[in-house]
Amino acid sequence: MAVKIKLKRLGKIRSPHYRIVVADSRTRRDGRAIEEIGKYHPTYNPSVIEVDADRVAYWLGVGAQPTEPVLAILKKTGDWQKFKGEPAPAPLLVAEPKKARPSFEALGGDDEGKGEAITQKKKAEKKDEAAAESESAEA
Repeated sequence: MAVKIKLKRLGKIRSPHYRIVVADSRTRRDGRAIEEIGKYHPTYNPSVIEVDADRVAYWLGVGAQPTEPVLAILKKTGDWQKFKGEPAPAPLLVAEPKKARPSFEALGGDDEGKGEAITQKKKAEKKDEAAAESESAEA
């Protein structure tokens, strides 16, 4: 039985998420897997890559073959270079934690109403125009 490390697709039509799985090479892309060893979310900025390095090392050691996309992911995380005994790559970009937005009170906002709306109703404008026309007719 040939074992492959491949991507299993999840998510909606235009929002793909992948799981890095170890599966028999004869199974379907989204079929049954032996073990899940990571996640890959390409649509996030920067993309999210989470790999269990110990399990990857084990499966590569027992002869599992990674597919081309998984090989590219393993090269980015450094697990492939670790397995081959090569120097490690540069570290990956990590998303900065989101800053907390200031609260309404911190911005100096008060809870009191500011008054009426600025825009007037269209009916009032028509009455004003009619009054202006009647005045111009009298003159």
